Amino acid sequence: MKRLFAGLLVWLPLSAHATLNVFACEPEWGALTRELGGDAVKVYAATTAMQDPHRIEARPSLIAQTRRANLVVCTGAELEVGWLPVLLRESGNADVQPGRPGFFEAARHVSMLDKPARIDRSQGDVHASGNPHIQTDPRNIARVGAALAQRLAEIDPANAAAYQTRWKNFSARWDAAITRWQQQATPLKGMPLVVQHKSFTYLLNWLGMREVATLEPKPGVEPSVGYLAEVAARLKTTPAKAVLRAAYQSPRASEWLAQRAGIPAIALPFTVGGATGTDDLFGLFDVTLAELLKATK
Repeated sequence: MKRLFAGLLVWLPLSAHATLNVFACEPEWGALTRELGGDAVKVYAATTAMQDPHRIEARPSLIAQTRRANLVVCTGAELEVGWLPVLLRESGNADVQPGRPGFFEAARHVSMLDKPARIDRSQGDVHASGNPHIQTDPRNIARVGAALAQRLAEIDPANAAAYQTRWKNFSARWDAAITRWQQQATPLKGMPLVVQHKSFTYLLNWLGMREVATLEPKPGVEPSVGYLAEVAARLKTTPAKAVLRAAYQSPRASEWLAQRAGIPAIALPFTVGGATGTDDLFGLFDVTLAELLKATK
């Protein structure tokens, strides 16, 4: 009995300070979790900036990572509908199923844009909850961060104080960065742009830019040459300053249009790791603003 009691005394402190395993569906949420968790968390990012988060294969390696996770952090809003349910089901991990504290959806904590008036799959890749690409507005990062810090504290109360301290530190730095970015972005207000996919709705809304055309005839549908020619014709009467695409997307359509319209094609990082200098969330928006501002010169 004495040996058992002594063993418990040794085990309990280790358990109290065990590292929290976090499965992040997208790089932005992995980066945010690291900001809030520091050494208390071990984060695995399921996707990279060079992958389309809509279309990921539910590989055995991802199932294994989900199985050992204490917390799953994803965008939600049906962004991962084609692969995340398979991971959750096959993992057999009851703690990270929807409705449990170990399952966190970022989109539930922001105001969603582009909510469809009706759901009609013939209209392409339509999301019932709205546009899921919420990470392109840094104000959404802040809203998600506040909720995520609370969730981390809930499932790992031993480190609750540390999570709140790190959140307050991150929040102060983030608010200062948002102010700086908004000042830098003054020349972008009202700028007309073409987007390849509805990837930057929140970015354009934040900075007051205007979307005048989309290269996809329907969300998620690749454009034909004929459709691109129609867009090029429309730009003669409604000019744009640039064509935007996410780093993971093929450049062919945007470069085709840019060449014919005489405007630059800009690849934005879209998420952490999407370009040189975007190793964290601050770099993501530093580079995004720098690339957009090139179109004003």
